[in-house]
Amino acid sequence: MNGILTTDLKKFLVFKLGDEEYGIDIQKIATIIEKDMSVTRVPGTPVFLKGVINLRGEIVPIIHLHTRFGLSGNEDTEKTRIVIVRFDEIIVGIIVDSIAEVIELNGESIENVTNFSGVFSAEYLYGVGKIEGRIITLLNLEKLVSLSENIG
Repeated sequence: MNGILTTDLKKFLVFKLGDEEYGIDIQKIATIIEKDMSVTRVPGTPVFLKGVINLRGEIVPIIHLHTRFGLSGNEDTEKTRIVIVRFDEIIVGIIVDSIAEVIELNGESIENVTNFSGVFSAEYLYGVGKIEGRIITLLNLEKLVSLSENIG
């Protein structure tokens, strides 16, 4: 036994944007829906805010992560999904290219990103997860959404 307590394990939903893998804390996920829902554009909102959907009577803003991160190649496919996340009374959807898997990481598998300089702000990042030779960028949803609080 390597001495790591099971309480140290955190589960992350891994999804893809282009060829890159990203993860979000599974405890913040409300549901995952197919991208065939009608998204209504709201005038005067930032370009990364795709619009809003009516999800079981609740109006949910939808963020297009490709646009939010300034990535190219954001064509929807049959694998495109909207991940509905909920935290601190906030509910928001994020459009992702595809869902990959759910992984468990312990504290030793997550690196801090204080020295990270990438295509988007390190403020959006929770850390970088290392699993089976892969590197998964772990997103800080609260920062990602709070930096876009002007969405209405």
